[in-house]
Amino acid sequence: MAELMDGIVIAPDERLKTECAPITEITDEIRALAERMAADMYATDGCGIAAPQVGELVQMVVIDCNYIDQDNRNPYVLINPEIVVADGEEHELPEGCLSFPGITVRVTRPGHVIVRARNLDGDLMQYEARDNLMAVCLQHEIDHLHGVTMIDHLTPANRMIALRNLAEAKAAGARPGDTD
Repeated sequence: MAELMDGIVIAPDERLKTECAPITEITDEIRALAERMAADMYATDGCGIAAPQVGELVQMVVIDCNYIDQDNRNPYVLINPEIVVADGEEHELPEGCLSFPGITVRVTRPGHVIVRARNLDGDLMQYEARDNLMAVCLQHEIDHLHGVTMIDHLTPANRMIALRNLAEAKAAGARPGDTD
């Protein structure tokens, strides 16, 4: 069953398991979507959000791992992002997700990534992050564009535990942005 909470698609929802379409043209609608995604991300205290998390099955993510308050925001909009390098020491860190309110899970990911994407002006950009929140966030959000969520990185047994914990958290009133 499809479920939206505070404008965010909540698991389990098939849109979160769907390969998203590349964006072929940066239109006013795409710019408006980027603004909506940033607003939803900030409203839920997230540091990243992918288009399928707001029900749009296109390849766009918005990330801001450094914002402190309303006056210090600098979101990155990545259109058709592609991880071109994922290497370095792997780290197992707790991750939360706006689409999985009330839970965190430990995910192992490479510590270094290089990502290429277009910005809202259509310019090809390259982003590099190593051993920090940005490296995790880039991988997590780009995964969403390919129908992969944080729980897909877990063993089957741990995935079932995470889904049970999600159901309990939602029943207890967890909202997007809440973690355990």
